[in-house]
Amino acid sequence: MVNGARHKPKVIRNRLLERREELSRLSRGTAAARRPVELDQSRVGRLSRMDALQEQEMAKDTERRRDGELHRIDAALKRLEEGDYGWCLSCGEPIPAARLELDPTVSLCVDCAERSSAGHH
Repeated sequence: MVNGARHKPKVIRNRLLERREELSRLSRGTAAARRPVELDQSRVGRLSRMDALQEQEMAKDTERRRDGELHRIDAALKRLEEGDYGWCLSCGEPIPAARLELDPTVSLCVDCAERSSAGHH
């Protein structure tokens, strides 16, 4: 199950579900900013259109990050259900409680996360 006596599955699950709902609410609130930019330059000047395109790209990038976090939340909830939450998916060692408190979606211990990060650079 969850490593460490301080981890209560119900509390963790609620925290993850609350964050997922918050991200979904933010996503719904910014949907308009991700819509295609109006091409009619007679209504919108060139600089305004460039600003709109830049804002659209920033909104899309934010949404991609939100989607990534939602996937991590869903994966953490699945690990919680399956009794694997709190254990490193790479080495099988317990993930420190402080690390899980900071980010309840982490799936790797510090050592494995550092190795994984070093491999991507």
